[in-house]
Amino acid sequence: MKKGIKFLSAAVLGLAAVACSSPEKMAEMAESVTVKCDPAVLEVVAGEISATVTVTYPADYFHPKAILEVTPVIVYEGGEAKMEPYVFQGEKVKDNYEVVPSDGATVSKKVKFAYAPGMESSYLELRGVVKYKSKAIDMPTKKVADGANTTYMLVCQKGKLDLKADNYQEIINQTAEGQILYTINNATVRNSELKSQSIKDFQAALDEIKANERKSLISTDVVAYASPDGAVDLNDKLSGNRSKSAEKAFGKVTKKHPADAPVNVKSIGEDWEGFQELVAASNLEDKDLIIRVLSMYSDPAVREKEIKNMSAVYKTLAKEVLPALRRARFIANVEYKNYTSEELLKLIDENIDILDETALLRAATLVKEDNQKVAIYKKAIEKYNSANGQYNLAVTYIKMEKIADAKAALEKCAKDADWNNAQGVIALRAGNIDEAAKYFKAAASETAKENLAVIDVLKGKYADAAAKLSGKKGYNAALVALLNGNNAPAAALSCDCPNSAYLRAVAAARQGDANAVKANLEKASKCEKLAARAAKDIEFAQYR
Repeated sequence: MKKGIKFLSAAVLGLAAVACSSPEKMAEMAESVTVKCDPAVLEVVAGEISATVTVTYPADYFHPKAILEVTPVIVYEGGEAKMEPYVFQGEKVKDNYEVVPSDGATVSKKVKFAYAPGMESSYLELRGVVKYKSKAIDMPTKKVADGANTTYMLVCQKGKLDLKADNYQEIINQTAEGQILYTINNATVRNSELKSQSIKDFQAALDEIKANERKSLISTDVVAYASPDGAVDLNDKLSGNRSKSAEKAFGKVTKKHPADAPVNVKSIGEDWEGFQELVAASNLEDKDLIIRVLSMYSDPAVREKEIKNMSAVYKTLAKEVLPALRRARFIANVEYKNYTSEELLKLIDENIDILDETALLRAATLVKEDNQKVAIYKKAIEKYNSANGQYNLAVTYIKMEKIADAKAALEKCAKDADWNNAQGVIALRAGNIDEAAKYFKAAASETAKENLAVIDVLKGKYADAAAKLSGKKGYNAALVALLNGNNAPAAALSCDCPNSAYLRAVAAARQGDANAVKANLEKASKCEKLAARAAKDIEFAQYR
């Protein structure tokens, strides 16, 4: 895109190689002075236009008693901006300005201007005045460079926000369970156990699973145990025998309540896990001591010995805890099909009160209207005191540009990484980029890292922005690649929105593809703001 612009002749045009006889001659011979600018096309970086202007004065040009004031000026739609002049003097002038000897010199100076709207269609010129005694003679104005490229300003500054997870499960794994109890050191299933309330509840659950079109029985488990008292090898054998008798009992239990799924039969041996659960849930005075023993020793025999040493406690355990561990469990493993997206949308309108917290949070992501999202999140907060709903409400307000409401919602949220990122986005949208950067750094999340890349772009740190967006795709990543000289990601943007089309047009212009420039600018022109920008954008100067 950047092409050298020839502003002045690069060679002395056959002028006499004698010193200027007067300052007037310096003005007349101005074409013998060469001027170059780096960059040749001005660019706005971090709100400033900076360049280096190099002026070569040929031999026998600069009058030894003259003073030359050179003022860099940006001329743009709506006005002009001037720098303080650079002042040079001939070698016989008794002053403190930079000397240009009669045998010629090359002088390089930095120019810098604060960007102002309109400078995207501008040019840099040098205005000179030669002073000698009481005379002041205007030099011919020298155009130095066109400008100014403002492509970095295309960066999306809205900031990226993540919703808290809704934790909605499309398939919910459930279990239904019943159990039978054995007498001590016995593997025989008593008839009374097959008629217990636990078994009746299990059979009812099997019937309900079969009748419920949302539920599917995936498998069943028959799991047998022995209580952790007595010899380990005897208990292992006892648990194995119980697994066999329990498998037969399971057949009887399910005869009129079919469980059409694979049956997995397991023998666990001593039920230390169940023991710990029952002790923890009990009112035993020494239960913390018992649990500490379990954590200190892994050997079953040592555990039993240490617990038996607490004689008073052990008697209570033998009476209230151990009998419940002489058992076999019947477990139905079920998959529950949750509401589909279509069902959720319908329920939002017709029966929202039956939805649980996760269903409400998922439904909010499905509706299109922001006001409806707000209403659903408020429902989740009101009914379930939903922390995730509270944060997502704040995010929705930010996207709606209701910043006061967003701040109020965030005051009720935990100050975690998401909270910091959201505060950073609010600051970014307000133009407070240093404040935004503090929040994004505090968040230290991947999303906040992407938002920090936006700040890098605004500060002219394009390489830093590229490092933060490494491996990322999307509009800002493509723009950052473009700013670092890689046109490919911008050219490959698939979104048909005006902004992406404009970025593709810039990439095409830099690659010299006139047809792609035209086609993409036609799509971008659907946005009036982009259409107006394109008419002045120096990226497309050669295509107008």
